[in-house]
Amino acid sequence: MPAHGKHRRPKRRPLTRGIALASTGGAALALPLVATATAHATPQAAPAAAPVEKTVFSAPAKIAESIPAAQNSAAKTYKVVRGDSLSVIAHEQDVQGGWKALYRANRSAVGDNPSLIHPGLELTLSGNSATAPKQPKQSKSSARSDADRADRSQQRSAAPAKAAPAKPAAAASAKAAAAAPKTQAAPAKSYADNLDGWIRESLDVMARYGIPGSYEGIHRNIMRESSGNPQAINLWDSNAVKGTPSKGLLQVIEPTFLAYHVPGTSMDLFDPVANITAACNYAADRYGSIDNVNGAY
Repeated sequence: MPAHGKHRRPKRRPLTRGIALASTGGAALALPLVATATAHATPQAAPAAAPVEKTVFSAPAKIAESIPAAQNSAAKTYKVVRGDSLSVIAHEQDVQGGWKALYRANRSAVGDNPSLIHPGLELTLSGNSATAPKQPKQSKSSARSDADRADRSQQRSAAPAKAAPAKPAAAASAKAAAAAPKTQAAPAKSYADNLDGWIRESLDVMARYGIPGSYEGIHRNIMRESSGNPQAINLWDSNAVKGTPSKGLLQVIEPTFLAYHVPGTSMDLFDPVANITAACNYAADRYGSIDNVNGAY
C-alpha cells in the first residue's frame, strides 16, 4: 500500500496542480490580476488623464482658433485715403480679379462711378459688400499703417508735387515786392514856396491831367493879372459888381474856380497852385491853352 501510495500521489499531484494552474491561469489568477491592475491603476490613472484630455480637446481648440482667422480673412477691409483709386487699392492689397472684382464687391457703397471714391469709405477686399465709413479704435500698428497710406496718397497726389516750380515765381515776386519800396522810397518832389515853385508844381499837376500850358504863358498872365500876389482881389470890375470878384494869381472868380477845379488841389480859391491849375483848365477849354491868352479873359 505505501508503495502504491507513493506511486499514485505523484500522478495525482501533477494532474491536480495542472488543473489548479489551468484554473488559476485561466480564471483564478487572471481575475485577480485584472482586478488588481484595475484597483492599483485607478489612483495612478488620474495624472495620466490630463494628457489624454489635452489631446482630446486640443483639436477643437485649434479649430476654434482657426475660425476667427477665417472670419477675419473673409471680412478684410480697407479704409480709403486721399489719392486712392480702386486700381491702386486692388494692386497694393493683392485683390484677386483686380479693380473690377473690388468694384463688384463694393458697388453698393461706391455707387455707379467706380472712379469716384471718397476718403473714409471702408471697402471690403473679399466676401461681403462694403460698409459705411466707421471710426473704430485703432491700435498703434494700424494707426501707423493708416499714416503710411496717407503718406503714400500724398506722394501720389501729382498736382501739389508739380506745384513746386511755382517757388521761383514766388521768390521773384518777393524780390519784386522788396524792390518796389525802393522805387517808391524816392523822396517826393519838392517845390519852393514862391511864384517859381507854384508855377512848376501847377505844371506837374496839369501834365497828369493833360492840361496844356507852358511856364512862360502862365508867368506872363500872372504878372499881368496880379503881379504875382496870391492874395490879390479885384473889387471894382464888373465881376465885383455882380458879387463875384476876381481873386488870386490869375484872378479867377469863384464860379469859374468851382467849375474848373482840378482834383488833388486845394479847394481854397486863394491857394496859388489850385488857382493856377483851375485858371489854366478854364483857358484850355475856352482858348485852347493859357499860352493863347494875352489879355483879360
